[in-house]
Amino acid sequence: MNSHQCDVLILGGGMVGLSIAHQLLERQITSSITIIDKEPELGRHSSGRNSGVLHAGLYYKPGSIKARVCVDGARRLRAWVEERGLPINPCGKVIVPPREELDGQLEVLAERGRANGATVEFFDDQQLHELIPEARSASGRALWSPNTAVVKPLKVVQRLQQELQQQGVQLITASPGWRAQPEECSITLSDSSKLSYGHLYNCAGLQADRVAHQFGVGLNYSLLPFKGLYWQLKPDCPIQPRTNLYPVPDLDIPFLGVHFTPSAEATPLVSIGPTATPAWGRENYQGLVGIEPGMAAANLALLARQYLANRGGFRRYVHEQAFLALPPLLLKAAQELIPSVRAEHIEISQKVGIRSQLFNRLTQRLEDDFLCLPGLSSTHVLNAISPAFTASFALADLILDEATPRMDLA
Repeated sequence: MNSHQCDVLILGGGMVGLSIAHQLLERQITSSITIIDKEPELGRHSSGRNSGVLHAGLYYKPGSIKARVCVDGARRLRAWVEERGLPINPCGKVIVPPREELDGQLEVLAERGRANGATVEFFDDQQLHELIPEARSASGRALWSPNTAVVKPLKVVQRLQQELQQQGVQLITASPGWRAQPEECSITLSDSSKLSYGHLYNCAGLQADRVAHQFGVGLNYSLLPFKGLYWQLKPDCPIQPRTNLYPVPDLDIPFLGVHFTPSAEATPLVSIGPTATPAWGRENYQGLVGIEPGMAAANLALLARQYLANRGGFRRYVHEQAFLALPPLLLKAAQELIPSVRAEHIEISQKVGIRSQLFNRLTQRLEDDFLCLPGLSSTHVLNAISPAFTASFALADLILDEATPRMDLA
């Protein structure tokens, strides 16, 4: 049996796992780092499939982990991207109320943004139409976020991987099967080779709860996957917003609603979405591929109970967002922001993502904030949902700060 030892073992080569490795090196904590990913290439799941929006920090309750890391994380990642000449669209974001009664939520977002260190400004109808002539605000007001930008997430993941490997980080890919021996601080791979570690970070994203359960951690948590489907404006569509256009979100549920996002291409392609539709599997991106019948049935039953109890505004989510994968409903949601968009203007996009939303069986609620739980010589990063990509460097520092006192790398 082959054996290998490292100070830090990271399970999952997505943006959070890569950022933890990056910060371990930057802070000179250790250079003995191994990353394991089950896929042949990194970025096949959430980190490579997200919208690429670097969020400015408007949505998150002050004092939450998201609020603590988003603004600093966005600033750092944007600087990192710009220093390397990677594609970026510094287009900003404008938020509008699709219904007049939602206008007051703009004040809430502005207060949260300023408390979190974000730059925001109120626009009137004239300023909104100078930015996006076709946009509609039901109240005549909008909130402008100049520091929001868009990157190409897969390019970011690939460049970060390249730099980490150049600095000696070992990467093991195409390794889906392994067994954990937490008491021995080791895992055994499918080829029977053993990896021993001083500290393990579980950054497995869509599989993070299942990994944590192997270590006896977070047994009251399970993941509910939600599929994010996108449409896009056809290149010849006369409507081409040059900035992000978002609706005022329902702050009681963790989904931002259908929005328009220009890409980071030289000639931006404008996407519309994503939906937030219950997925039939954690990797059920297309058709029948990746369906998990048992999990899907259990999750649908759970969602039905949530609907009946109406916990956390869940009934409103079902009524307003659960069925947006249906083209007529998605088009209707898009028309709340830009009324002149027509069915002939849009086409289905190849971009599909799965949001790894965590459910707490004790509280019977979806977890809204990031969640990291300690284990035996391990740290388990659960619910690393948006804005985890944006905040990755700052989130990695926070995770390391909490885990370092428990790390024994000697």
